[in-house]
Amino acid sequence: MEATGPNAEQIRYWNETAGPKWVRLASMLDAQIAPFGRCAMDRAAIAPRERVIDVGCGCGDTTIELGRRVGAEGSVLGIDPSAPMLDFARQRARAAGLANVRFENGDAQTHHLEERAFDALFSRFGVMFFADPPAAFTNLRRALRPGGRLAFVCWQSIQQNPWMFLPVMAAAAHVTLPAPPPPGAPGPFAFADADRVRGILQQAGFESVAFESIEEQLTVGGVGLDQAVDFLMEMGPAAAALREAGPDVRPTVAAAIREAIAPFDTPDGVRMGSAIWIVTARCPKS
Repeated sequence: MEATGPNAEQIRYWNETAGPKWVRLASMLDAQIAPFGRCAMDRAAIAPRERVIDVGCGCGDTTIELGRRVGAEGSVLGIDPSAPMLDFARQRARAAGLANVRFENGDAQTHHLEERAFDALFSRFGVMFFADPPAAFTNLRRALRPGGRLAFVCWQSIQQNPWMFLPVMAAAAHVTLPAPPPPGAPGPFAFADADRVRGILQQAGFESVAFESIEEQLTVGGVGLDQAVDFLMEMGPAAAALREAGPDVRPTVAAAIREAIAPFDTPDGVRMGSAIWIVTARCPKS
């Protein structure tokens, strides 16, 4: 899709910068965050024969899992602005033999969706990037049948996620961090403030908005300290800080990150704290 409309900057980013990285690291990323998505699916009570939208479906791991849950008589539509990620998602779906999932390249804030046609909206870390969240969720709500459900996963603040906070603080000793975005600006932590998110969803017409805080250890970047360091140099806030830095500083930053996360190295990989919200809501019944 063309990088136009209110989310043009994010469309460019997810096609040119982030998307190819996610494709390359898809298996590792999915292993790291898949439990959060499955938990949100459980809270949404995704059932056989239902029609579901997967918002910001990325490389398709969640779309495929949703497809298995709704079964052959149900269907899942994955929406994402990143063409590289959707190409990979389609390959995965074909390999899984799922005929009940399909993908559309679009911006969920503005993408035309069949009205009152779906039973549930789901997203795993795919809804924090809208320029106008109330408009995006209003557009998505219109696609839900009366009484339909919403469930998504989003990060709490970076300070509550040591697996991201400690590496970026280690990097900060050697590179200049980007200026912090305005509160609520599109990005991974845009939905950290539960009160703000509640207001967005209520403004968009949802009701029964609820938040469940889940704080647990996750395995960073696969198994092994070296693999975790390589991963953090590629993904997350520390990697973002390195984008404008010269290649000569990368070994120094890698060493600093390694020192910061070494205390969390275990036989099962680098295990560090994380904190997410599982947000649920409903479309009014009338």
